[in-house]
Amino acid sequence: MNLRKLLYLALTAILLSFILVGCNSKEKATEKIRVSEVTHSIFYAPMYVALNNGYFEEEGIEIELVNAGGADKVMTALLTDAADIGFAGPESVIYVCAQGKDDYPKVFAQLTQCDGSFLVGREKINNFDWKYLKGSTILPGRKGGIPYMMLLYCLNQNGLEVGKDVFFDDSISFNAMTGAFISGTGDYVTVFEPSATDIENEGKGFILASIGEEGGRVPYTTYFANRDYLEGNEELVQRFTNAIYKGQQFVQNSTAEEIAKVIAPSFADTDEKTIVSVINRYKDIGAYSENCKMTEEDFNRLCDILENAGELSAEIAYNDIVDNTFAEKVIQ
Repeated sequence: MNLRKLLYLALTAILLSFILVGCNSKEKATEKIRVSEVTHSIFYAPMYVALNNGYFEEEGIEIELVNAGGADKVMTALLTDAADIGFAGPESVIYVCAQGKDDYPKVFAQLTQCDGSFLVGREKINNFDWKYLKGSTILPGRKGGIPYMMLLYCLNQNGLEVGKDVFFDDSISFNAMTGAFISGTGDYVTVFEPSATDIENEGKGFILASIGEEGGRVPYTTYFANRDYLEGNEELVQRFTNAIYKGQQFVQNSTAEEIAKVIAPSFADTDEKTIVSVINRYKDIGAYSENCKMTEEDFNRLCDILENAGELSAEIAYNDIVDNTFAEKVIQ
């Protein structure tokens, strides 16, 4: 074998070794995060943008996303180490903190800033007024959940008292509410999109009001994790927050049509035209947070809503459950 051939083989071997090392390094750089989401909804468009536009991949993260079907189940997954990050209403964290636990989770990023559910009735009502609900039965979701409490808050703000003027049937689980309403249970139901539009398209009901528009700004859906996870994975959590922020910025700066094209793979059972309509509806009520930071003013309003529902058993301070360091870093 001549010298030239030996050099060629040696260089080839070196090149292959670099390629293999590069591949192995890439594999090692990718870290998995298990995320438990409260439900699957277009309401969370910025997260699905981050997933489908590859923002998590850019940050070296692989996301394992599981639909828990309720904020209580999200918290259970987090506390039993079945999830690394919980994605649900911050009231879940407040409840755990109020129990006096030492290692309660902390909120580190916010995704939505108002209620994303809509009041759906069986009859079309032009110029809807909340007084029309008198004497009716509503499916509100789980007692103690933020959808339940926001609906209660809206009713109380309009002079309606539950148990006297209107009645709640909270015996039905969150994931089963749409099916129960279609099957004939209750006069009204509050549901997220695309379920609300699906009910309308099937001729089974009509969207009458936005709970978010009526209830106003509040930190509605957030990301939280146990404090030992946050402290032990600061750089990873920062990268996760970076990806979410990129998704938020895309949603803020893009049309509903552009957003729909990106998130459509996450909603294979919903046609793109419906997705566009839903995104426009959410944009109209300012549902999507501009960035990941939760403000103290919004937190205090959430506490007022919990207190109105009789669910705030102890006084919880903003800094007790919120860690904005990750959000502030990505904004800067």
